[in-house]
Amino acid sequence: MLKSIKTRIDNLLKKEGIREDDNYALKVISIPEELTPKNEKYLPDEIKYILKETPHNREKLIQVIEEGKAIGVRIFERTPDALLKAVSDISINSQHFCITTWLPQLLKEGKKPIFTENDYNHAKAHKVDLDKDLNTILRYKTKFKQVVLIDINNSGITKHEQDFVAHLNEILYQLAVDYIIFRIISDNAHERTAIAQNIIKAMLFVGPIAHILEKYSHGFGKIFAASADDLLGESAELMALRGSGFSWRFLLKRLKILVPVFILATYGAYKVEHFFVSGHIIFAGILFGLSSVALSLTTAILSISMYYHSVETLIKERKLKPHTRWEKVIEALRQDFTNPARLGLLIGSSLAPITGIIAAVSGLMYNGWVLAAVGSTESIGAGLTIILWNKISHWRYHRRLEREFIRKKRA
Repeated sequence: MLKSIKTRIDNLLKKEGIREDDNYALKVISIPEELTPKNEKYLPDEIKYILKETPHNREKLIQVIEEGKAIGVRIFERTPDALLKAVSDISINSQHFCITTWLPQLLKEGKKPIFTENDYNHAKAHKVDLDKDLNTILRYKTKFKQVVLIDINNSGITKHEQDFVAHLNEILYQLAVDYIIFRIISDNAHERTAIAQNIIKAMLFVGPIAHILEKYSHGFGKIFAASADDLLGESAELMALRGSGFSWRFLLKRLKILVPVFILATYGAYKVEHFFVSGHIIFAGILFGLSSVALSLTTAILSISMYYHSVETLIKERKLKPHTRWEKVIEALRQDFTNPARLGLLIGSSLAPITGIIAAVSGLMYNGWVLAAVGSTESIGAGLTIILWNKISHWRYHRRLEREFIRKKRA
């Protein structure tokens, strides 16, 4: 029966223009007893929310099922490609690479982003239709979490039943909008960091090489572990920013700052052996940790600065309300950290001096594997953040959902 129901849903999705590879989950209620108060705890959270908001709909839902229909809750587990493209097009061609400054407001309040004549001209030059992209977002917004009516007996769905389901979806949207926002932003971040994730995986080769170098020539393993990982980390950072829409010409300007930083970091890694031998063990650990993540720390500051200027530009173009300096910083941080690789690199970079001290004090600074681990602290942080990002987002959403249930129960 469930297979038959899913086939019907798939056919419905095709009519709506949604491809089969746009992954979704389907929860079905087909027995009236499932909707009784004693069985409510087994219902999908979305139906529980609707019943708490509008208790009078319980009997109507039971009646619909008794008439040979099934109630389904369809949840997209991955943002459709067409929607991701629409969000990216608007972000790049109109909103100066920002998403968090306009997408939540559009989905929660219906407030559309402002498009200027220059935006339209720029978008047209890149074969982008901003109005079409905006309509795509609005068309998809109600489809992420949606109550659907399934005609099990092929008896036909009446206009009254269609209106009833539409009413349920209006109620559900107030809850679903938070899920929609984090789903789009999370999947957009995943798309932007696809290349960065592959580069981070390549860092696994740093360990064996550093181990061999440190075993046969003290000092060179430290330089390699610090430099190679930092270069790969910077490549991952550049790819993530490139995926966000920044041009190569813009990114190459960063080299004026990054090249001197890299030279100093390499020299710092070279001096680690000197301080270690002279007995300055803790300082040697700190220096190695900082040398290993110098580029990552620098790019973190540069990236936040880029989004800060984007926020300032949006304010000047009156696309964003005036902000204080700290509000601009917070907005830039919020946008920058939608990228899980960026957030992980910054967290890992902050921990590198501590891991360096631990390695130095424990006497493991001549072990190439340990050097690679310390030098890859920011990369490990980025990798773990990427892996956990989706799970954390789901956890945060369901925590908000539980708080909503508790609030309603107290009321």
